[in-house]
Amino acid sequence: MKYWNLKKINQSSLNRASVIPRSISKLFDKFKKELDPNAEIEALEEFKVSRYQTLTSVKYIILLIVMPILINQVSKSLFFGPLVNYLWNRNNQSIFLNHSQEERAFAELQRFEEKLHFEVLIGKIDDISPIAMNNKMTEKALSLAKEYANESSCAVKNILADLLSCTTFISILITSKRKFSILKSFINELIYGLSDTAKAFLIILFTDMFVGFHSPHGWEVIIEAILKHFGLPESRDFIFLFISTFPVILDTIFKYWIFRYLNKISPSAVATYHNMNE
Repeated sequence: MKYWNLKKINQSSLNRASVIPRSISKLFDKFKKELDPNAEIEALEEFKVSRYQTLTSVKYIILLIVMPILINQVSKSLFFGPLVNYLWNRNNQSIFLNHSQEERAFAELQRFEEKLHFEVLIGKIDDISPIAMNNKMTEKALSLAKEYANESSCAVKNILADLLSCTTFISILITSKRKFSILKSFINELIYGLSDTAKAFLIILFTDMFVGFHSPHGWEVIIEAILKHFGLPESRDFIFLFISTFPVILDTIFKYWIFRYLNKISPSAVATYHNMNE
């Protein structure tokens, strides 16, 4: 039964790449089904196939999302966390992983000192002696050292846990190729079932979000967050180089996909896209 369902799903997805326009092929299929004496049986079988495809795809998506996240959190809490903390505490001199952390810590310490002087000048706090000022600066420096040491150890934990999560994700894809093909057919059916206007809207939304005029600001925030997550130096040169090249490459791939595949499968959607984009 499952083999027949998979065969039926794959066959239905291949039929979409026909040279004949989909509207005409749908019209002929409708006439054939109405004249077929076994139409009710076939409709029931198609419903069973569609239901099996939907349930399998939803379960598989949940598995692909939940399992790596669960592995990530459990491994970080029970295994990588205690191990990294033990090794990190053995070397108390390790605070920063890169110069970006040092710059942020020094800037924050300098702002704290300037804030104290400002509050003294405006009379918000009483004038303090150099010894008291030095004590406050020492407390702030120790607090920053603890904060950035924790950030550095968390970055190491993130690297190890994310590697394990990626391995889990890839293992699920490799060991369940049949479910992946069902999910692929389900997504194709879901996308091709949209109207041409909806397809054009999603295309414009995707392009404007990732390769549009305002996308560099979003990419800058994303790259900085990723670098900070893995404890890598937040190099402005690298970020600007990435922003100037990756969206261009992504835009080229996207336009090739429209020209190579979407223009054959749904020419009306491409025409609607061009009209909406003008």
